[in-house]
Amino acid sequence: MRLSPVLVAGAVLCSAAEKKPPAGQAAGDRVEIHATLYGDKEALRRELGSDLGGHFLVVKVNIAPKGSEALAVSPDDFVLRSDRDGQRSGPLAPSQIAGRGALVISSRGGGGLMAENPGPVWGGYPGTGRPGRLGGESAVVGNAGESSAQGTVQSGSKEKENPLLATLKERALPNKTDTRPVSGLLYFLLEGKHKAKDLELLYSGPAGKLSMRFRP
Repeated sequence: MRLSPVLVAGAVLCSAAEKKPPAGQAAGDRVEIHATLYGDKEALRRELGSDLGGHFLVVKVNIAPKGSEALAVSPDDFVLRSDRDGQRSGPLAPSQIAGRGALVISSRGGGGLMAENPGPVWGGYPGTGRPGRLGGESAVVGNAGESSAQGTVQSGSKEKENPLLATLKERALPNKTDTRPVSGLLYFLLEGKHKAKDLELLYSGPAGKLSMRFRP
């Protein structure tokens, strides 16, 4: 029996929609963490309603404390690392992606990620004292190559607020201390294309150190 083209197309669409993003987990004496990677444009659009220009990697984490002791949770407990070239990125604040002072990423020749001063905090929420600002007149992050992404900072004084900012803030992993599970999104920026199998999410916080690999 031959299936009609409509039925075949419907089956393909259903299969694509049901495809789960890569995920990983790790556990210690005080915490269990589940992480889901949204690394391609379609997955990002399904999760956020935007592909973020195709420049960012988003990880959804669920952090479940063990026992009755409250656990302090912060986005800056996490770092995303790539085996492909050793790049490491701490999470960006939503305002660095869609705020009035956000990085504007554009393709250019040359090497490394660039951003003009006054740069935003590179991987680290403002006020946390974690990774520093992009320094000098300009800064290059990443490996040299034939092409790269260039970031400039919007002054934003006369611009309307990006409606995406509210969504990014609402969905972001909060700074919180609780005995109950805490979940939210982490936003990372790595130069180039990176396969899920090459990415490692590192946790270093009050509950110790853990490592998560992403698998389909």
